[in-house]
Amino acid sequence: MNIDNQVIETLEELEAFLHLIESGALGLDGVTGVALATSNSDGRPFVAVLGDKHQLLLGRWVSQHVYDNGKEIVRNGSQRKH
Repeated sequence: MNIDNQVIETLEELEAFLHLIESGALGLDGVTGVALATSNSDGRPFVAVLGDKHQLLLGRWVSQHVYDNGKEIVRNGSQRKH
């Protein structure tokens, strides 16, 4: 799994991460979506950056608080202005 070791601990950090994805700052090609998910191996929550055919392009671990409360932010995207 392509998940880096950084952990998003707050909703503000989640929003900043989404802004990086939306602005193209991470250099990912073919991004088609973002989702909150849990690892099949240990149940640990993460934010998944998805490409076409729903393949994982990049993942970043999130705290349980972010997983429980960040669904609307992920669904609606970053509210930061470019």
